[in-house]
Order: sequence, then C-alpha cells, then structure tokens
Amino acid sequence: MLDVVTLGESMVVFWPEEGPLGAARTFVRSVAGAESNVAIGLARLGYRSGWIGRLGDDAFGRFVLRTIRGEGVDVSRVRLDAAAPTGVMFRESVLGRDPRVYYYRRGSAGSRLGPEDVDPEYVGSARLLHVTGITPALSPSCREAVEAAVEAARQRGVTVALDPNLRLKLWGAGEAAAALRPLIGRAGLVLAGLEEGELLSGRRGEEEVAGWFLEAGAGLVVLKLGARGAMATDGTRTWRSPGFPAQVVDTVGAGDAFAAGFYAAWLAGRDVETCLRYGNAAGALVVQVVGDTEGLPYREELAAFLGEGDVPTR
Repeated sequence: MLDVVTLGESMVVFWPEEGPLGAARTFVRSVAGAESNVAIGLARLGYRSGWIGRLGDDAFGRFVLRTIRGEGVDVSRVRLDAAAPTGVMFRESVLGRDPRVYYYRRGSAGSRLGPEDVDPEYVGSARLLHVTGITPALSPSCREAVEAAVEAARQRGVTVALDPNLRLKLWGAGEAAAALRPLIGRAGLVLAGLEEGELLSGRRGEEEVAGWFLEAGAGLVVLKLGARGAMATDGTRTWRSPGFPAQVVDTVGAGDAFAAGFYAAWLAGRDVETCLRYGNAAGALVVQVVGDTEGLPYREELAAFLGEGDVPTR
C-alpha cells in the first residue's frame, strides 16, 4: 500500500556550471518533473510514494528512471517508450530573478502518457493522489490520463490533491482555467500560488482567489504566498502560517517542496496550520539549493529546521 501516487512527465535537466547558457562549456545534469519532485520529496520524508509516467527507452530515460527509483519512489508503473525520446530541459540563472527555463519536450515519451498507463487499483492503493495542471496541458492523451487517475481515486475513496502549476508556455490562462475547473471540483485539496490563482480566476487578492477555487468545488484551498508564507481556507475557517527566512538561490521546485511538506503533515493527521508550517519549511530549504530535487529535505533535516524531535510518518 502506498501513501501517495502521482503521474506526469519527468525530464533530464541541464544547467551551466558557470556563466550564461550560450557560453557554457560544462553542465550539471539532473532530473526535473513537478510530480516526481513531490514523490521524491515525500520519500525522503519517510512516506511511500509512487510515480506513473512514460520515459524514452534511451540513455536519458534510463537515467531518470534510475534516479527516481534510487530515491525510494515506486516506479513499477513507469513505461519505457521506444517510439519517443525523453524530454530535455535547460535552465539559466538570472541574477535576482527566477531562472529562465527552455523546454525540448514536443513529441516526448512523457507527452504520450495516456489512460491506458493508469492502473485504477494502483491509484486506489494510495491515500492521496497528487496531480498538476502541467500534465493535462501536454497533450489530449495526457489530459485523459489525469482524468482517468482522478476518477479511479474518487471511486476508491482516495483524496485528490491538485496543484494547478500554471505554465503559460504550454497554454493560456483561460484555456487552463476551463480545463482545470472540473478537476478542481473533484479535489479535496488544492495547492496554488497566489499569482497563478489570480491568472486562472481573473480575480485579485487572497480571499477572492480562494473563493473562486471554493466555488469550483474544492474542499480545502491552500494559497502559497512566497516569502509571506501560506494561507488555507475551507470557506468556513481560515488558517495562516508565516514564511521562514531563507537565502534564495533557486526558486525552481519550491512549490513541489511545499506540497511534499504539506502532504507529510496532512498524512500524519496534523492540523491545517501545522501542514502549512511544514510546507513553508520544506520550501524554504529548497530555495537555498540549486536544482529541482537537490534541496528536498530528509525527515531529520526538516525536523531539525523546525526544531522538532522527529517528523511523523504515520
């Protein structure tokens, strides 16, 4: 039995060891993917996570598979696709700003994920299904895969968690809002950034944006507020938790780290304010390290950062 199942595209990511992308001669190679980031984050915190996906049956695909498996994530439902390549991403740091990201994913194996890749019983073996708005933006078959996973979870009493993870390089805010609204209505948890929430809803401010998600049918709405921390509301009560001081080196992956920290506390039955605190702490640790997964904390590291004796896993 798993604690969390997620699905989506994972890629190889490269960033220059020094200098701008166009002048770089040497690169660091790693793994990137919003959903597998969360799975790795939870595995490091002592939870049983599984990732569903497609990778190219190539050197990069095998590297990604080995890396995610090596983090303790169950990859038994990952398919190596000989007919399509593994996606590639390049990142370029820009002083004082979020990194520039360049995707080479058109026709990738990840974009060929489909409902046939989703094992309903596998999804049903988990306590939580985590999905994002990235996967349904990749292709019609990917959208069908997410819908199949959400339906399998709902039929088996598994809580659905959605991170909209809006990517304007993949689709516009209006198209994303129309596609994600049905998923929001079936989600027990929605974890969104305030800015992307404003783009999706066409509203401004925390209360108005949270209200849009609640009107769409979400159970608990969590808004990530950057350095200010996070807030959550179920329409009746509102909770807030301040952010932690951090020397920001790389903001990529902060939202995925927040999700892993939040879910870790949620799965342990902690109150909403504690869930927010765990999410904020994990996010603060990640932004101080370059890379999507490199800064994801292990259980003892998160406990030490929070000043706690241990991070509960059950």
